[in-house]
Amino acid sequence: ATVLAQSLVHEGLKNVVAGSNPIALRRGIEKASEAIVKELLASAKDVETKDQIAATATISAADPEVGEKIAEALDKVGQDGVVTVEDNNKFGLDLDFTEGMRFDKGYISPYFVTNADDQTAVLEDPYILLTSGKVSSQQDIVHVAELVMKSGKPLLIIAEDVDGEALPTLVLNKIRGTFNTVAV
Repeated sequence: ATVLAQSLVHEGLKNVVAGSNPIALRRGIEKASEAIVKELLASAKDVETKDQIAATATISAADPEVGEKIAEALDKVGQDGVVTVEDNNKFGLDLDFTEGMRFDKGYISPYFVTNADDQTAVLEDPYILLTSGKVSSQQDIVHVAELVMKSGKPLLIIAEDVDGEALPTLVLNKIRGTFNTVAV
C-alpha cells in the first residue's frame, strides 16, 4: 500500500508539473481508488480455518513460524477476541493470553489495590459503571453506590477520569470496607 501511494503521489506530481489540472487529477485518483476498493471487496474471500489463517499470515510475514503463531493466537481468542503484537528483547516468538479485559491505564488511586504483592486490582463478578465522561461529584455515583452496597458485589468504574469529591469518597468507602471498588 505504501509503495502504491508513493507511486500515485510521484506520478501525480509529474502530471501537475506537466500542466495537468490538480483538481481533476485528484478527482480521478479518488474515483479510481473507489473502483479498486469495490473490486477488491468483491473478490475478497473470508479466511476461516486455522490453516487458511496460517497460510495468509505466513505470506504476509514471509515467515512460517510467525504465520503459525498468528494462527494459534487467532484460534485461541476467537472471532471476537483481540490480538496485540509487541516487540520484546527476547529471542524467538511467544504467546501470552489474558482472560477477561486488560486496560492500558491502571487504577486511578493506589488505594484501589486488592493484591499488595503484585500491585493489582482484581474484582470478581463486579457491577460495571461505564461512562465516557468524568465522575467528579458524589451525586454522580451516589445512586449506583447505594445499589452496590445493597448487593454486596464490587464496583468497577470505567470513566474518562474520576476526580473531585468522587475520588476521595470512593477511596474512603473502600478503606472502610463499605464496598469494594476500583476506578480506572
